[in-house]
Amino acid sequence: MSKQRILFVAPEIAPYLPSSENSNLGRDLPTSMQARKFEVRTFMPNFGAVNERRNQLHEVIRLSGINIPIDDADHPLIIKVASMQPSRIQVYFVDNDDYFQKLESDVDPVGTNRPDNDERAIFFARGMVDTARKLRWEPDLMSVSGWISALVPLYVKKIFSDGTSFINTKIVYTVLNEMPSETVDPDILEKLKTDGIKAADLKRFKDMAADTSLLYKMAMTYSDAVVFYCKTPDPDLLEYAQSLGVPVVTMDPEANNTEEYYNLFQSLTSNEKK
Repeated sequence: MSKQRILFVAPEIAPYLPSSENSNLGRDLPTSMQARKFEVRTFMPNFGAVNERRNQLHEVIRLSGINIPIDDADHPLIIKVASMQPSRIQVYFVDNDDYFQKLESDVDPVGTNRPDNDERAIFFARGMVDTARKLRWEPDLMSVSGWISALVPLYVKKIFSDGTSFINTKIVYTVLNEMPSETVDPDILEKLKTDGIKAADLKRFKDMAADTSLLYKMAMTYSDAVVFYCKTPDPDLLEYAQSLGVPVVTMDPEANNTEEYYNLFQSLTSNEKK
């Protein structure tokens, strides 16, 4: 039996960003799954706080160069790569000068307070999923976490499920402890339609408030399981997740959760490859 493949999509990975609850999960989860004999690759945004020289990032020319149009403007996609040490797991960084440079107004390394976070999420999802397809590395499972990655499940299921990509890929979405801006551009649904998402696939979100919970609900809707990586989940988000009829798990960030994740991953992928 060939090794099962897991593609991790995380907002933060230590040591590329400072050690924290979320960045440590971004590092420990893929490392632990590789130790369990999974094939593993990872993606994260190339936030301006990442020290490219110290972490030896270099651009992958063959994966870079396309323009991603968002709201009548083209934004060049740049892909860089590094090897996580000591595991040597490949980390692909999605980059763009318009969305990921460090700003003086940022309140944290990932800029959760920016007014264009909806566009940053669109760019990251489109760029990440398109790059994964170019790599021709079809994962059995995608582990997606955080607000910046929240549109990845939507793009996988509704833009790139063309009969050749991600046919059997299961998606686990993790809601993290984060402090993103409370508001999202009310035009986000129109921007998604412009990018090729059908109105029918966005209809259920039309009357929801344009805030970060909308991004989370989009992610959960198009995922095969949901994890709340917090002691006390938001009641509205928990109720929404439970209404979807998929496995819903709450994990305490202070505990070692890699075993719980492993069991969840196995429950979703055990019948995919024999």
